[in-house]
Amino acid sequence: MSALLRFWPRALPALLGILLRTAVAQAQPEPVKFGQVDKQDLTAAPFAADSAAPAVVLCDFGRSRLKGKGSGLQVVFERVTRIKILKKAGYEAATIEIPLYHRNENHEKVSNLRGFTYNLVNGAVEKTKLEPSGAFVEKRTPNVNVQKFTLPNVREGAVVEYAYTLTSDFLFNFQDWTFQREIPVRWSEYRVSIPVFYKYKIIYQSNQAFAVDKASVGSVGLLVDNKVPSSAGAGAGQTVGTLTITAPTEEHQWVLKDVPAFQAEPYMTTAQDYVARLDFELTGEQWPDEPYQDLTGNWEKISQRLLEQEDFGGRLGRPAFLKEQLAGLATQHPDLTARTAAVRQVVMAAVRYDGTDRYSTTGSLRKAYEAHRGTAADVNLLLIAALRGAGLPAHPLLLSTRDHGRVNQTLPLLERFNYVVALVPLAGGQDLLVDATEPLLPCGTLPERCLNQTGRLIMKNSGEGRWVDLTPAQRHVRYQQVVLTLDAQGGLTGKVHQEHGGYAGADARKELARLGEKKYLADVGRRHESWAVSKAVVSQADHVGKPLALDYEFSQPAEDRAGAAKLYISPLREFGAQQNPFRREARSFAVDFGVPQEETVMVTLTLPAGYELAELPKSATVNLPNDGGRFVYSVLATGAQTVQITSRLSLRNAVYPAEQYAGLRELYRLLLARHGEKLIIQKKAGS
Repeated sequence: MSALLRFWPRALPALLGILLRTAVAQAQPEPVKFGQVDKQDLTAAPFAADSAAPAVVLCDFGRSRLKGKGSGLQVVFERVTRIKILKKAGYEAATIEIPLYHRNENHEKVSNLRGFTYNLVNGAVEKTKLEPSGAFVEKRTPNVNVQKFTLPNVREGAVVEYAYTLTSDFLFNFQDWTFQREIPVRWSEYRVSIPVFYKYKIIYQSNQAFAVDKASVGSVGLLVDNKVPSSAGAGAGQTVGTLTITAPTEEHQWVLKDVPAFQAEPYMTTAQDYVARLDFELTGEQWPDEPYQDLTGNWEKISQRLLEQEDFGGRLGRPAFLKEQLAGLATQHPDLTARTAAVRQVVMAAVRYDGTDRYSTTGSLRKAYEAHRGTAADVNLLLIAALRGAGLPAHPLLLSTRDHGRVNQTLPLLERFNYVVALVPLAGGQDLLVDATEPLLPCGTLPERCLNQTGRLIMKNSGEGRWVDLTPAQRHVRYQQVVLTLDAQGGLTGKVHQEHGGYAGADARKELARLGEKKYLADVGRRHESWAVSKAVVSQADHVGKPLALDYEFSQPAEDRAGAAKLYISPLREFGAQQNPFRREARSFAVDFGVPQEETVMVTLTLPAGYELAELPKSATVNLPNDGGRFVYSVLATGAQTVQITSRLSLRNAVYPAEQYAGLRELYRLLLARHGEKLIIQKKAGS
C-alpha cells in the first residue's frame, strides 16, 4: 500500500483518464433481500422436484471488494443465504461454520451476523431471530478459528436465512466461492470488484456453464491514511489525516442456476476437488507507469523460505536427544534402505502420531519427544533430522493429504500443502519415501491418506527441487484360497486361507488392533450367519512387511437332510464383493483408488459321491482400456469329483478418469454376476 501512496499524485490523471474512457458498470439488482421471505417458499408446492432432498438452497449471494484500512487494504466479503428445510435430515443445513484465518497481527473477522428462521403456523409466518448467544468461535488449528452458529426453531418446511460480513487482512486470500453443496442449489451468485492494480488468477472448476458470466469496469473510492513520504525528512512516515483514492475496478458477476447436489462417491478425495467453485490466486500488482510485479514467487523461493523458518528448516538439525539411539546404526546397517528402516523404528518408538496433519511444527522437537506424542510434522521432521544424524541424505517432501485436496503444480502456493514426509535418494535414481506415523506399515510405504498423486521435494540448492510421483509400488492385495466339500444333502464344510497384503494388510492390522484378536476372529463368523466357524487363527500380525494371514474352518448344514437329485451352489458368493461400489449410472469426476487393487479367490469344490457338474460354466475375461485392468473368471473340472473356480480382479491404475467410469462399473457388474452364478450339480445317471 505504501507503493500506492508513493505513486498516486502522478498516477491519478492516468487513472481518471481510464475512467473517462470506459463505462462504469450499472448497479445490478440483488437476487435476495435479507428479511423479505416469500410466503410461497414456506409451502410444499414449489419443491416437488426436490422432494428427495433433505433441504434446498433457495439463494446464495455473495460479493467481495477491497477497502482501505490504515495505510493498507483489506478484503470485504458479504453474504446472504436462504435455505428451505424439507426433512429432518436437512436440519444440519441450519448449522453454519465460517473458517477464519489468522497469522501474526493479521486476521479475518465476522461482523453484522444476523439470521432468521421462518415457519408457517396456522397460515401466518412465524419469524424467530438468531440471538447473539447462539454464535460462538471455536479454535480449529493454530491458524484457523471457526465461527459457528445454528439457526433456531428449525422444523420441517421452515426457511432459514443468514447474513454476515467478513473482513480479511489477507489480500492473497481473496474470498473463494463454492456454487455447489451436498443439497441442491436453486440460485448461486457471486460478484467481485477488484481494483485494476491487483491481478488475480481466477480458476473455475466445473463443467456446468454459467447462467450469467459478465465482466465490466467500475470504480471504487479507497479511504486510507495519508502518510508523510519518507523523502520528506522531518515527520516522514507520520499520518496526517486520510486520503480518498478513486480507482477503476474490474467487476465480475457469475451465476449458476439449478445446481445439483454433490453426492459423495466411493474412491474420491475431498469434495472440494470436484464441486463447482471459483478460486482466486493473487498473482501480481500493476501500478500505472510502473512495471508489473509478480507476487506468485516460485517453488525455489518457497523452498528457501521454508528452510529459513524455525518451525521447518530449523528442526532439521541433528537431534542431540536421539544421539544414543542413533549411534552405531551406520556401521550396523551399511545398506541405506535397512538403515532408513532402523532409524524409522527409533523415531516411532520415541514419538507417537496424534492424528494432526501439518508440514511445520508448533514447538520444538524435544518437546514432542518428551511428550512422546506429536503432529505429523513433529514425527516426520524428527525422522528427517534423525536420518541425517545417521548419515543418510534425507530431504523433506511436501504433500497434501487426500482430505485436504489436490495441489496445482502451476501455482506456487504453500497453503495447498498440509503434510511432510522424508525422501531418501537411492542408487539408480530411485526415491525411498518414508513416513513414521503408521507403525502398521512397512518402511517405504506412505499412509493411504498421503496418496494424492504428487508431492514437492524441498531442497536447499536452487534447481534441485522437483515434483515426485506418490503412486506407491505397494498394492491393495486380498487373496483367498478355499477348499469346500459338498455333501449329498447340500451341506458344506470348508477350510479358508486368507492373505491381506500391502495396504489391505495395513487395514486388516488396524482392525485387529482396534478389536483385539478374540473379537476380530469372532467377527468372521458374524459375517456369515449360517456358518459355524472353528479353528480360526491369525498369523504374521507382527510382520508388517508380510501379508496378514487368517485361517479358519467352517461348516454349513443343509436345510433339508434328504438327498436331492440336483444341488445348487454359488461358491464365490460368500468370498467376494457383495455389491457394486459404483451404483450411479454416471460420474463426472475421476475414480481415485489411491493405490492399485488386486483381489483373487480360488475355490476347490469336492462333489459328493455319485454327483457330477451338470454343465461347465463358460469362462470370461474382461479388459479395461489401455491395459488398465482385468477381470478373469474360470471354472475347470480338475478331477472326477473336483471343480476349481477362480476369480481374479486386477485394477492396475491408482486413478481412472471419469470417461472410464462406465467400463469400471460394467466390470464390477460382470464380476458380481459371475460370483452369483449357480453351479448345478446333479446325480449321475444310474446313481
